[in-house]
Amino acid sequence: MALDAREIYVTALKNTHALEMQALQIMERQVERLERYPEMEQALRRHIEETHGQRHRLEEALQSLGDSPSALKEGFLGFVGNMMALGHAPAQDEILKNTYANHAFENFEIAAYESLLTIGDAAGQQGHRTAFQQSLKEEQTMAEAVRNLIRPTTERYLQLTTAGEKADR
Repeated sequence: MALDAREIYVTALKNTHALEMQALQIMERQVERLERYPEMEQALRRHIEETHGQRHRLEEALQSLGDSPSALKEGFLGFVGNMMALGHAPAQDEILKNTYANHAFENFEIAAYESLLTIGDAAGQQGHRTAFQQSLKEEQTMAEAVRNLIRPTTERYLQLTTAGEKADR
């Protein structure tokens, strides 16, 4: 059964919305646990706010097409996001593993928005293009922020660990 470009676009909107739900779960669990890395906490808190805006943009696009987010995808990816965030918690190097995962996840979201924009173009859906370009830019900015925090976060981790202090978060 062939799908038309509009149906593919609606699916992409739902997938991206669920992905943003997963991102929120991951970031919210991480900021609850960050104690010794204020720069990372600040970047995550800022991006949590941006992510709420991104989800709203996706919801507006879905509503304009007479559709809504997928409760099944939301629930599943929200659960996965929580498990991902907690997966590194027992590790002494939790902050490092979360930093690597955050960098990878931001680039995953960049790819999702680039794909969504391409699908929207193919489907003739230009109404939310500017909004999704803004979301893409926010993801690119966050990916760069996390990348720029890898070295100082690692240095802080090393400093704390070699001093015998708790350095995981």
